[in-house]
Amino acid sequence: MSLDAGTARVPAAPALLGEIIGLPVHITHAPGIRPLPLDGVIADETLHTLLIRRPGASRLRRVPKNGLRAVLVKDGDEVPVLGEALRVRPEDRTKLLALGGRRRFR
Repeated sequence: MSLDAGTARVPAAPALLGEIIGLPVHITHAPGIRPLPLDGVIADETLHTLLIRRPGASRLRRVPKNGLRAVLVKDGDEVPVLGEALRVRPEDRTKLLALGGRRRFR
């Protein structure tokens, strides 16, 4: 599955609920990252970045979430995502998406 600027959408909340660490990822656009596309597995995440473990590489690649376009493979389904949809603390993502907004869980 490919993403381009005209068709990329923020996925529905159920697609991003739960843990994304350990999911395969195909990154098609990320500012300042070369070469692209970048394939791997999400090894860790912070508020602003993803750490990607690439096959055959000994080092992790830090990729900013801002401006990111990628495809996650979750439960056998390809889920297109924009980095802005992931720009939340990992521990708060499920609360925020399940309740439908940034501030509603307080």
